[in-house]
Amino acid sequence: MSENPTLNEELTEDCCSPQGERKSHHSDNTKKNLVSRLNRIEGQIRGVKGLIEKDTYCDDVITQISAIQSALNSVSKILLEGHLKSCVLERIQEGDLEVLDEVLTTVHKLMKK
Repeated sequence: MSENPTLNEELTEDCCSPQGERKSHHSDNTKKNLVSRLNRIEGQIRGVKGLIEKDTYCDDVITQISAIQSALNSVSKILLEGHLKSCVLERIQEGDLEVLDEVLTTVHKLMKK
C-alpha cells in the first residue's frame, strides 16, 4: 500500500473497514433527521414517565409505549438502509463477504423486537 492513500481508501478506513475504528458516514441531513427523531422519542419517554407518576390508566400508557417503539423502529430502518447502501455495499465490493453474517445478526436482533 502506498504512503498516500487514495480518497477511496481514506473513506474506507474512516468508515466501514473492519480494520481500526469503524464509523458511519451519514449525510448532515440524515444526522439531523435522526437526532430530531431521537429527541422526539426522548420527550415521549419523559412523557410516559410522567404518566406513570400520575397513575394514568395503564392502557393509555401502553399506547404511548407502543408509539415510542414504532418511532424507534423507524430510526432503526433508516440506519439499516443507510448501512446497507454504504458500508455493506463497500465491503462486499472489496470482497469482504463476512459483512453478510454481520448484517444477518443485526437483522435477527431487529426481528426479535
